[in-house]
Amino acid sequence: MGGAAGHGSSPAVSAASLGTMAPPKENVTILFKLYCLTVMTLVAATYTVALRYTRTVEKELYFSTTAVCITEVIKLFLSVGILAKETGSLGRLISSLNENILGSPMELAKLSVPSVVYALQNNMAFLALSNLDAAVYQVTYQLKIPCTALCTVLMLNRSLSKLQWFSVLMLCGGVTLVQWKPAQATKVQVEQNPWLGFGAVTIAVLCSGFAGVYFEKVLKSSDTSLWVRNIQMYLSGIVVTLGGVYISEGTQVLERGFFYGYTYYVWFVIFLASVGGLYTSVVVKYTDNIMKGFSAAAAIVLSTVASVMLFGLQITITFSLGAVLVCISIYLYGLPRQDTTKIQPSEPKSLKERLMNV
Repeated sequence: MGGAAGHGSSPAVSAASLGTMAPPKENVTILFKLYCLTVMTLVAATYTVALRYTRTVEKELYFSTTAVCITEVIKLFLSVGILAKETGSLGRLISSLNENILGSPMELAKLSVPSVVYALQNNMAFLALSNLDAAVYQVTYQLKIPCTALCTVLMLNRSLSKLQWFSVLMLCGGVTLVQWKPAQATKVQVEQNPWLGFGAVTIAVLCSGFAGVYFEKVLKSSDTSLWVRNIQMYLSGIVVTLGGVYISEGTQVLERGFFYGYTYYVWFVIFLASVGGLYTSVVVKYTDNIMKGFSAAAAIVLSTVASVMLFGLQITITFSLGAVLVCISIYLYGLPRQDTTKIQPSEPKSLKERLMNV
């Protein structure tokens, strides 16, 4: 999913830290944003390596669709818990759920759109990482950044400066250099279909760009609690992913069991997917989807370094140059610019003017 190791230590994420993810005011501090971006980066780096490990090393391969479904369930329960902390009492929690869930079928329908798209994206990620080396997947998956930037301009009525477009392209170049020829340096020998893997990545890229920006638009178009929005989306997500289990692997799941092939490592992957999903929603709410993409790209450097020990990947001069470009592009994109915590009001600008704003 778009989710989560004896292979590495988990980022320190406690129930208390999750509780801090719901600041009472919209004007959150730079430190809070940096905290969320940092945690999301660490989770993303660990998740990619861990997921690749479970899809290539485990003898009894688990069903990826069930892992995606369980991730949605865990995110739902975590979101309900954080909403309970936010509301302050059981009575207000029940009232909020009745009003925003049972009493708002149209809102549930609205949030079912990203649920369907995210479910497809997350299953494509499993398929891609089953057929591509982790580094190859990381590089090609970064095409989601320019895709997201384009969706942001089209769907959120924003303009990106020439410097920001340059930083987006620099980032893509950087992640490409991080592993120029990663397939020649791997020790993992499993049966793979690269064309299937690249096709899955392409679908995941398109899904990521659209669903991320759509969810951002819904979040920032009203004052509804972030955790209410998450609950609305995860409820739809559970239904969608259960349908995916039935369609893709229903017979096998009935024969072998829903949790066939699950190990501690698989549960670690699911844990990372769940926590990462929550932090991602916070980052989208208080920064934007492009910054989320830059944070995920920074995770490439960390996951590739980890892959040196786990998968025999070699750090080269191109990797070093790519890592530098990634860092510079993140800095350039983060320079002072328009406020992205809110939806920009409609302006009589043409599409060309918004794409090429300088």
